[in-house]
Amino acid sequence: MRKAALHNLGCKVNSYETEAMQQLLEEAGYEIVPFAEGADVYIINTCSVTNIADRKSRQMLHRAKKMNPQAVVVAAGCYVQSAGDALKMDEAVDLVIGNNKKTELVKILEEYFSHEGRIEEETVIDISAAKEYEALTIHKIADHTRAFIKVTDGCNQFCSYCIIPYTRGRVRSRRMEDVRSEVERLVAGGYKEIVLTGIHLSSYGVDFREEETKTLLDLIVYLHEVDGLLRIRLGSLEPRIITKEFAEALAALPKVCPHFHLSLQSGCDATLARMNRHYTTADYLERCDILRAAFDNPAITTDVIVGFPGETGEEFQTTEAFLRTVHFYEMHVFKYSRREGTRAAVMPDQVPEPVKTERSGVLLSLEKIMSLEYRKQFLGKMTEVLMEEEFEWDGRRYMIGHTKEYVKAAVPFDEGLKGAMVCGTLTEMVNDEVILLTR
Repeated sequence: MRKAALHNLGCKVNSYETEAMQQLLEEAGYEIVPFAEGADVYIINTCSVTNIADRKSRQMLHRAKKMNPQAVVVAAGCYVQSAGDALKMDEAVDLVIGNNKKTELVKILEEYFSHEGRIEEETVIDISAAKEYEALTIHKIADHTRAFIKVTDGCNQFCSYCIIPYTRGRVRSRRMEDVRSEVERLVAGGYKEIVLTGIHLSSYGVDFREEETKTLLDLIVYLHEVDGLLRIRLGSLEPRIITKEFAEALAALPKVCPHFHLSLQSGCDATLARMNRHYTTADYLERCDILRAAFDNPAITTDVIVGFPGETGEEFQTTEAFLRTVHFYEMHVFKYSRREGTRAAVMPDQVPEPVKTERSGVLLSLEKIMSLEYRKQFLGKMTEVLMEEEFEWDGRRYMIGHTKEYVKAAVPFDEGLKGAMVCGTLTEMVNDEVILLTR
């Protein structure tokens, strides 16, 4: 029995695909072992979203070869699509498998072993020409309460800083029936919450033929019917998908969590235009208002990039002021990272690294203030918490989970509560990030 070790780099979509590849290997008889010395096959699902991600992918591939020089080292995923020719020349890499080829992992490995390292078929395709969604599925994951479900691949947006449309191709959506089958299997296995995710989730269905047009809302309604499923959470959304009709339809579905991650990137219209984002700050604020009208105090979270090429001090101040106006629950703040192959990489007026660091610090401090203010609004309120794992603070043990709004809440430790939905009142702050739930 051959031993295989897998390592994931990058986003939730990559995590899902790594889980799926692991299950393919298990079904083929491979023994899955930790990513350490002793494996016969090392599979690294790579990331290429930034130059730093490229470097981490290379480092992990070389680390695998050093752990066992006789092992087969497989580079899979996005970095393969952006640097496949270079990887084929890298002595640390034995096999490269691009996106939309991961389902063939076992077959490719079998051919490699049976033909003494020779592979006849092409393992990296022109991803821009891919039309079909790659049929990866999972039936179990490590977390027994929440399951991430990949429903789209590819992106048609072409933001000026982003390489993803070139490494993932155009939008490809998964069939609704296939998604539901996977959700039903996971729910039968004990999972109670799903998170719909994808490279560009809001584009779900845009690639379907006209006579079978379906949207993300159609998919959510369809999954809402699954017996035993308690919560549906959504991954990152394009702001423009939020309309009055969309928000009101979601609000009528009790399983849908009032937690919306609306990608912003900048609170300055001039910067948004250089980023090739297809909305203005006024558009964005309107979408937040729509959500707040349809839901009772929904959690709205976002991503922000600081130090984008050409971002002046005045533009940054405009962004900071806009963030205060929206008042997010959480913000993921990123310093702009130059990515070769994108338009932004060759833009003039690149912002110095110390300036990026300073601006990032300002927004991270603001995030902590706004996040705590949002959490404190739930004190004294009744809610349900899906308990997930053990948590220790100040010498005390708790079980911790999340409300529908993704606010962390805890009860005194009781191992039997893992995976249980617990109802109670949020009474006091355990720390700045966790609220005590009193039953």
